Amino acid sequence: MALQRPKGTQDHLPDGSPKLSRDIQASAFAQVQDTARRVLERSGAAFIGTPLFEEAELVKRGVGGSTDIVRKEMFTVYYFGDHGGYVLRPEGTAGIVRAYLQNGLKQLPAPLKLWTHGPMFRAENVQKLRLRQFHQVDYEVLGSTDPLVDAEAIWLMWEVVRELGLTGVRVKLGSIGDPADREAYNAYLRELFGAQVDRLSDDSKDRLERNPMRILDSKSVGDQALIRELGVRPMLDFLGEEARAHFGAVQGYLRDWGVPFDLDPSIVRGLDYYRRTAWELHHEGIGAKSALGGGGRYDGLAEQLGGAAVPGIGWAFGIERVLGAMEAEGVAFPPTPGPLLYLAAMDEENVGLAARLALEGRSRGRVEFAYRAMKPGNAFREADRRRALSAAVIGSDEAARGVLNIKTLGTGETREVPLAELTTFLNDLSRHAGEQA
Repeated sequence: MALQRPKGTQDHLPDGSPKLSRDIQASAFAQVQDTARRVLERSGAAFIGTPLFEEAELVKRGVGGSTDIVRKEMFTVYYFGDHGGYVLRPEGTAGIVRAYLQNGLKQLPAPLKLWTHGPMFRAENVQKLRLRQFHQVDYEVLGSTDPLVDAEAIWLMWEVVRELGLTGVRVKLGSIGDPADREAYNAYLRELFGAQVDRLSDDSKDRLERNPMRILDSKSVGDQALIRELGVRPMLDFLGEEARAHFGAVQGYLRDWGVPFDLDPSIVRGLDYYRRTAWELHHEGIGAKSALGGGGRYDGLAEQLGGAAVPGIGWAFGIERVLGAMEAEGVAFPPTPGPLLYLAAMDEENVGLAARLALEGRSRGRVEFAYRAMKPGNAFREADRRRALSAAVIGSDEAARGVLNIKTLGTGETREVPLAELTTFLNDLSRHAGEQA
């Protein structure tokens, strides 16, 4: 048997591939990324790139040593001597905050908005829309605690998917308060679950002392049944005055801006560096696990990574999950546009001329050419296959007169264009195609 791609990964194929499905359409991925770029950079966000692998210690501090991601799902890349090792990144935030601290980005105007996209890696059981190599769009803001920053971050996440054509999305919004609020809530959870410790899963028994809020995230059916039976009070009941005012301000902005959201007391973040606002973006069309992504405020993360205190907030969504939601809603991407012009020579002596004209024309847009001489009928059929806007064949007569007879494939109209005016023709054709898009 021929070698196969690794389990939990996908090939991103060009349009028209025989086995193409939406979740492996390269142009669909590109359009999600391009839409995110357009929306986020209009807000003042700058693109940042970080390595696909990071120090294992960074991921442990940034994601949490007690999380399933660190304990069970990290891909180890490299160990050497006493070095702690490298791992393929399971998420983007820790690497971005590390880059912010390491490269002195605090000197840039605050709040600093950053965004990125790319592959992430988790060694988990493969399920629908849950892969071992998946892709995210990630947005982070560093340097402000203002609730207006929180609300804008949520609006931007919603706006990206709205511009992609999704309508069936809602924000589930919560708050995890300030450190003192969390301490009070953790004390409450320890007392509540401590009386039922024998009924907890092994993972939740381990979390009870170190991180009891993570029991609420447990994947154990028994744990979730116990949570319902005990009637666990939500974190929102424990918010202090300042955190409650901050949460109210975020809600007020979202209502003013028309962002649909539901208060969800079950949203928690188990790590100590998280603060106040937390949310998820959901779409019921992708199944029971309907979250496209989520975000939250992490004012304590920079200190956790060994830097000075820097407030931050951010979000990420899975591109594969967004594409799955688009498929469920019937939102279709247009096919990748074909070339402005397809050129072919009618004889071997003019193949080089056709190639030269194509190369010159590429300063105005996409131009393709035939690598061998072709009969006119075959050339126009090939141009149709490539979805070209126009096509031309050049022979000895056209070369001698210095012209091209260019056929617009959509209308059948033919126009004689001097070779010296080809770039002007292509410029007009490109502008006209852009106006129609």
